Amino acid sequence: MTKILVVHGAGINMRGKSQVEIFGSDTMEDYSNQIKEYAKQLDMTVDIYHSNIEGEVINKFYQAHEDNYDAAIINPAGYSSGHPALAAAITQVEYPTIEVHISNPSARGNVSQIAPSCKGVITGFGLFGYYIALKAIKNIAG
Repeated sequence: MTKILVVHGAGINMRGKSQVEIFGSDTMEDYSNQIKEYAKQLDMTVDIYHSNIEGEVINKFYQAHEDNYDAAIINPAGYSSGHPALAAAITQVEYPTIEVHISNPSARGNVSQIAPSCKGVITGFGLFGYYIALKAIKNIAG
């Protein structure tokens, strides 16, 4: 079974509590529950992780490498810019990482500095973006 690390970046714990006009009313728990359902549909296992501390996220990526994960999905949120150590960690692990955004950051003039370290980026499809990412991983992990 394909084993995936899903990382909720800095500030995802505030989803559904602030900026609902951009991200909607879904909470981090709603995100996690939907991701687990998508993974179940695709016969995949997900390990969902959140931290507002960059070093903890980096350590989680390295641990997933040691634990032979097949891929990762990250919604960097507050880590989208100004976090070169996280971008470097993503390039240092052997599994592919896909970046997912609920909204389209480019529509707000934002550019992710994490994106160049990732296999691909999915933006603007709401929670369904996680399904797209999982499906892509299933196809590349074969």
